[in-house]
Amino acid sequence: MTNQTKNPVLQIDRLCVSYGKVEALTNASLTVGEGQIVTVIGPNGAGKTTMLSAIMGVLGSKGTVHFDGSIEAVPEVERLVARGMNLVPEKRELFGEMSVEDNLVLGAFQRYRMGHRDHPKTLDEIYDLFPRLKERRTQLAGTLSGGERQMLAVGRALMAKPKLLMLDEPSLGLAPLIVREIFRIVTELRRRGVSILLVEQNARAALQVADYAYVLETGQIAMHGPATQLADDPRVIEAYLGLGGKHQAMLST
Repeated sequence: MTNQTKNPVLQIDRLCVSYGKVEALTNASLTVGEGQIVTVIGPNGAGKTTMLSAIMGVLGSKGTVHFDGSIEAVPEVERLVARGMNLVPEKRELFGEMSVEDNLVLGAFQRYRMGHRDHPKTLDEIYDLFPRLKERRTQLAGTLSGGERQMLAVGRALMAKPKLLMLDEPSLGLAPLIVREIFRIVTELRRRGVSILLVEQNARAALQVADYAYVLETGQIAMHGPATQLADDPRVIEAYLGLGGKHQAMLST
């Protein structure tokens, strides 16, 4: 079974990444459809972050990346951002000595350079989505809580008006209430037409919001299918939903 969608925004085919002689990602293929949330779950060290970095052009890779109708033979970060792909990395990588609002405006830099002058309107949309950021717009990013920093990282990426938003472990290290808020926002973004590729260790929460899911183990796609189907699969339950299940359930409801 494959993720069959009429309008694929992203298709990667046989993507491989090596660190010297060690292959960290082997022949990985996946599809993200327009308006879909697709999640990649798996244990630490499985290659999830490596996959996102290769798609974005941060890491060199072999294989093909099709994005929004054309092949990226050699993915390059700047070109992909300009074409509508954006990545929120696990470490968030904010500018701590700049204000919340300055960090957000910086997210629109590429669009501004391309001649778009709609960032004030986009900023209002971000503040509507994240009222807490509006309350703290003059505050230095480095003084925010973990949850607020995650909201700012997502908001900054959205300032570029991406067609595809890739999120790397958005719930990592956050309190349960904030995790629920982050996943609520992910669902709202899909409603607004943003396609999302979500990498998560909190498999239960990820499978609840996703349309389609891939399981990555030791650099290879081990399983894939509709998220509801994988959530009921005994192998997924045993490996990802059984241990710590009560804790993950608390985070995802």
